[in-house]
Amino acid sequence: AGSRLQHEYVPSAHLSAACTCLAWAPAGARQPPGKDGPQRKKRKSEVGEVDKQLDILAIGTAVGSILLYSTVKGELQSKLDGGHDSRVNCVRWHQDSCYLYSCSDDKHIVEWSTQTCKVKCKWKGDNSSVTCLCISPDGKMLLSAGRTIKLWDLETKEVYRHFTGHATSVSSLMFTTVKPTNESKPVDGITGLYFLSGAIHDRLLCVWQIRSDRKEKNAVMSFSVTDEPTFVDLTVSEVKEEPVKLAVVCRDGQLHLFEHILNGYCKKPLTSNCTIQIATPGNDGDSTPKPVPILAAAFCTDKQSLLLVYGNTLQPIIEKVSLNTSESHICLVRDIQKVLSLKTDAALTKVKTPVVNSDTKVLVPGIPGHSTAVKTPASGKEKKKNKRKPGETEESIEERLGALDIDVSKVKTPGGLPQTDSFAVLLVQGLESNDAEILNKVLNTRKENIVKNTVARMPIHAVIPLLHELTKRLQGNPYSASVMVRWLKSVFTLHASYLSTLPDLIPQLGMLYQLMESRVKTLQKLCRLHGRLFILVTQVAASQTVQDVPEVNQTAKLVYEDDSSEEEGSDDEMIADKDSDENWDEDEEKEEQSDEQDMTVEKEVNGDSDLEPENESEEE
Repeated sequence: AGSRLQHEYVPSAHLSAACTCLAWAPAGARQPPGKDGPQRKKRKSEVGEVDKQLDILAIGTAVGSILLYSTVKGELQSKLDGGHDSRVNCVRWHQDSCYLYSCSDDKHIVEWSTQTCKVKCKWKGDNSSVTCLCISPDGKMLLSAGRTIKLWDLETKEVYRHFTGHATSVSSLMFTTVKPTNESKPVDGITGLYFLSGAIHDRLLCVWQIRSDRKEKNAVMSFSVTDEPTFVDLTVSEVKEEPVKLAVVCRDGQLHLFEHILNGYCKKPLTSNCTIQIATPGNDGDSTPKPVPILAAAFCTDKQSLLLVYGNTLQPIIEKVSLNTSESHICLVRDIQKVLSLKTDAALTKVKTPVVNSDTKVLVPGIPGHSTAVKTPASGKEKKKNKRKPGETEESIEERLGALDIDVSKVKTPGGLPQTDSFAVLLVQGLESNDAEILNKVLNTRKENIVKNTVARMPIHAVIPLLHELTKRLQGNPYSASVMVRWLKSVFTLHASYLSTLPDLIPQLGMLYQLMESRVKTLQKLCRLHGRLFILVTQVAASQTVQDVPEVNQTAKLVYEDDSSEEEGSDDEMIADKDSDENWDEDEEKEEQSDEQDMTVEKEVNGDSDLEPENESEEE
């Protein structure tokens, strides 16, 4: 009634997926067992009001699980898992039993038992994703729709009837009549019933009749609206002569009301009896009336008045309106700002302002370590003192610091090179102001550790602008490119995790990537060229060194000639023999050393040890 937010369920973000569909459990249906079973039994024996209160809400999620949430307790009751692989499109409770039906993008329909929280049955509903479900009034049949509409027998899980459906995926399905129209009750209890369907991007809502003839697959009649229907509500026709009232909210924010007696085939699409729009008054001089979108509409129990939900989705305004449908177009004027401000004013009255005593001492944040007491700006007189008279000159900062007993020389920044933290600050300032001088000063650093520290200390929002700047500079002369590559390397190594989270990373870094590719393509050719040039240069250098060496005089300094050439030959041979003999004896000596060591004791006894080496040399 007050259109205030009554209850809010905020799932923990890292555990749950987005909510895709909702359905209230029928009032008084057997609740799924929780931690406190006995208490629930007590409740049922109490007054029937508790039974009528809606409690359990089934929430379908984008990952395929279904959550059962208790609004009375404000907590999750249970989670239904293992039925669907992808997004749940629609959930529907069975009006009599504790079964829940759901359909998904994975083309399947699942029947859940909420008592055990397990899948009772699962079957393929369509060749593409199933987007909508509706249970028949008697609870024995189930309508399912992707683009085509199928009627299933819930006992056998077989298709009972086929309907043409829509060109796009169906977004709403509901029965418009409860009892079969013909007097003789049909065997199946469903033939003769009408149901309504609406689809996305389709401005026609179709009405279908379940007939005994299986070949009849087309719509009986259709209602035309101005835009795609986003919310549909209707009053169910219980008697044959009672007209069906239909409220359709479109994407353009208009509400269309239809009233029609369902009595067979109708060729032309029916237009609305009444269209409702809401607008702002626009009475503030120049302001023009602005349309206010209607978000949803529902018939009240009397089937005459409507509940309208309009405004924005975060703070919707809910209003009960009784309408005169004899007019074909109604525009309601509502001042949304006024309504919302009244609401917020009422909410703000709960805030209490603290009463402050005049004797209290207020502690103001000051400079730690200096002795002057900070006066609290309590009185209004002091505020006036601060204002300068027109003749006076403003005090310099140095004088002000002097008044605060602070050594000015200490405050001044020490000279010398800026540190890496100031480099990071400079870099961000340069990127924000696009100052080439600052950027040149920072980006022309060649020291690896300074580059790394600067990139590590820079804030994350400056990473993409820095990459753009580096890309721009990489296109310049090769000297600057060699410096920029160092920055690129440290940016990619330190901020890879942040960059991988960006959704538009490919277009952001596309230019840089192409630049790299074009440079790398030439690398192989350049390497080959480098190799050939290297060989050529070394050859030339080698030939030059050969030429530079002075010619050696090849003539002999001394020539010795002997008398007879024969003797010379025999001498040569003898020398050669002697050489070979000496070598041979040396080898033998080495081999026999170990034997000699063993025999030393015996030789000493015989007295030969001193003689033998001499004899050997004489023999040689």
